[in-house]
Amino acid sequence: MRMSTLVMLGVTGVFATTGLARADECADASDLATMNACAAKALKASDAELNALYKQIQGRLEDDEDTTKLLVAAQRAWIAYRNAECDFASSGVAGGSIEPMITLQCRDDRTKKRVADFKTYLSCEEGDLSCVLPPAN
Repeated sequence: MRMSTLVMLGVTGVFATTGLARADECADASDLATMNACAAKALKASDAELNALYKQIQGRLEDDEDTTKLLVAAQRAWIAYRNAECDFASSGVAGGSIEPMITLQCRDDRTKKRVADFKTYLSCEEGDLSCVLPPAN
């Protein structure tokens, strides 16, 4: 199963229940349904950026099967961590009408942090021994 598929599986179920919101609705969201939809929209955007960066990293590792396997394992573990962490973080409102929004916002926050990590991997300088990726061509 491709990693982008795995990432999308992690968030697809949430989107199914929240619908999509227009950008102007999000700026002035005043009802919970709209706030949920806006939180889902934000996560979807962060997730799309994460997937694009993941593909760039995979491309840089195309000649390194062992490190690619480590990337896949790390990303699977990260998805499990993100989901479990956000389930825990939203457990205080479990069963409440605000739970989906809190969970979505948490996942978006964690995804943005992973995006930052991926950007760091992709921008490290040649010769940096802590850089896992080969230089870009």
